[in-house]
Amino acid sequence: MARMNMIEAIRSAHDVMMEKDPSVIVIGQDVGYFGGVFRCTDGLQKKYGEQRVIDAPIAEGGIIGAAIGMGVNGLRPVAEIQFADYIYPGFDQIVSELARLRYRSSGDFFSPVTIRAPCGGGIRGGQTHSQSPEAIFTHISGIKTVMPSNPYDAKGLLISAIESDDPVIFFEPKRIYNGPFDGDPDKPAVSWASHPKGEVPDGYYTVPLGEAVVVESGKELTIITYGTLVHVAIAAAQETGVDCEIIDVRTLAPLDVATLAESVKKTGRCLIAHEATRFGGYGAELVATVQKECFYHLEAPIGRVAGWDTPYPHAFEWQYFPGLKRLSAGIRKVMEAE
Repeated sequence: MARMNMIEAIRSAHDVMMEKDPSVIVIGQDVGYFGGVFRCTDGLQKKYGEQRVIDAPIAEGGIIGAAIGMGVNGLRPVAEIQFADYIYPGFDQIVSELARLRYRSSGDFFSPVTIRAPCGGGIRGGQTHSQSPEAIFTHISGIKTVMPSNPYDAKGLLISAIESDDPVIFFEPKRIYNGPFDGDPDKPAVSWASHPKGEVPDGYYTVPLGEAVVVESGKELTIITYGTLVHVAIAAAQETGVDCEIIDVRTLAPLDVATLAESVKKTGRCLIAHEATRFGGYGAELVATVQKECFYHLEAPIGRVAGWDTPYPHAFEWQYFPGLKRLSAGIRKVMEAE
């Protein structure tokens, strides 16, 4: 076992799969010589060569389109989009081609593309470097959508994504790239070096796609979340003293409904939390799912804590972010409701 932050874990996943499978190719802006804007592919071009780690022009539609063609012809491309905000120029390629290829060809063709994209706030990047567009992609039939919350899951899920014959959108929360985050902007982040989830195997292993995980067990309230908000939820549960069961969804689509339902039926109360905009956000689907599966077990309305319905601001990033204070208030509100 090694101590890794999420960047190192993602780089390790690339390295393990490129060594294991010669068909694995990396393509994206600055992924080669520069090693990626966040250094997630650092050193890979030097090790595996320019034909397997390809520096692409600033053309997201071209990057994704090229990756689709590679996949159809027997390769397993990993396409990096520098920021999730820049994925939209390649959106038509994802929706009209990648997601529908297996269906439209009656199973004769498929393209096992993994698209990586850093998402969310954390670098004061404002409206064009801080978006969390995961809900848009969970709406598209034919692709899987993943967002890890820790280095161990990041590596294992990325290896599973690369090995999947179905396309995967792999979102990486920037705020926890370098370590866990307790949700309080006035406190420094805790180092992964002292955090047990920072222990990551050096070699090959997988974390199954489509399976949520219970991060903390509890009896009073279920918090369903993913990405950065997993760490905020842990901190908020400790601050409020409420015995919360915290579930990390991990794979947003397909959703592990059974794990969510089992927890909410036990606790009788539920709070949904995510960084993305509230209206039309992924939390709405979680609410609808929990309501359908657990209606007769609910003791209070399902709560939601999310980002504001505005573009992600630059100067007021912490006011936008659903941090410790807002999540703690959300917990108290659900516990007080009848």
